Amino acid sequence: MNSSTATPSAPDRPRLLVLRGDDLPPGHERIDDHPGLGEVVYATADELPAKLPGTDALLVWDLFTEALSDSWTKADSLRWVHAATTGVDNLMFPGLVDSDVVVTNSRGVFDEHIAEYVLGLVISFAKDFHRTWEYQHDRLWKHRETERVTGKRALVVGTGPIGRAIAHKLQAVGMEVRGSGSRARDGDPDFGSVAESTLAERARGGGNTLHTEVPEADYVVIAAPLTEATHGLVDRHFLDLMKPTARLINIARGPIVVQSDLVAALDRGSIAGAALDVFEREPLKAINPLWGLPGSVVSPHMSGDVVGWREDLVELFLDNLARYLDGRELRNVVDKSRGYVPG
Repeated sequence: MNSSTATPSAPDRPRLLVLRGDDLPPGHERIDDHPGLGEVVYATADELPAKLPGTDALLVWDLFTEALSDSWTKADSLRWVHAATTGVDNLMFPGLVDSDVVVTNSRGVFDEHIAEYVLGLVISFAKDFHRTWEYQHDRLWKHRETERVTGKRALVVGTGPIGRAIAHKLQAVGMEVRGSGSRARDGDPDFGSVAESTLAERARGGGNTLHTEVPEADYVVIAAPLTEATHGLVDRHFLDLMKPTARLINIARGPIVVQSDLVAALDRGSIAGAALDVFEREPLKAINPLWGLPGSVVSPHMSGDVVGWREDLVELFLDNLARYLDGRELRNVVDKSRGYVPG
């Protein structure tokens, strides 16, 4: 069942399992004491195989775990999986994709948070803040001229809610924003023209593509889900298309960018900089060259994490839990054939 409108039917007083990491959901007592639930069980990744049998609903609170894939043969009663993340690439393994289990995510929680983060990075690059802080630390009085933000062009790869929130923030400071999505189109309410996310010179139907958009962008912002189509999208060919004065910002998923190709591009100065909040492997090891390359900004997968974000995730889950128990349509149902919530 890959439908984006599927509504699973809940058994009477279903069993809920919370797949946890180092922390519990804040205010988890509201889940534990929910009158419509039967047993509520907590499990770490190691405990999951033993506790998964008989589970009707699963809350994946361990944000990037792949433990469910390893334990899938034990999921004998599972009907609904809710991810406390927007990206669900860690859940899109064949067993779950091909099953009737409905998957929902936490789309909508992080949109404005991440958009503010991207805006901050753009302004920081343009106004050379990182060098100002370095010079302040060294007590150097060194005058420079900085760049304007107004009038610059940004290309946002990914036209979902996060990409659209980013577009709104960048447009608010006078930037021209274009988008790139699964298909080329004109008349988009937030981007105007949307290019197809392919580097082919001619897209299906002859529409615009990244091949023509990337060379015009001063900032390329990656905000797309990790799918087969986006894995390794930002490779040497993509980076070679960028202006030498352009910057890359990735707040989506690390494997969308080929790290070795980006390291080479930064090392030879073929692009001006890159701000990365996500990586192929996390946490980023201390020996990784990205830490010290010219123009690189490294942050530990925190662009959407503001004060209160965990509480917001719990509120969204509780709303979806009420819908599940009442037999109503769930929010944020993932189209498993695409790997994200469409629309």
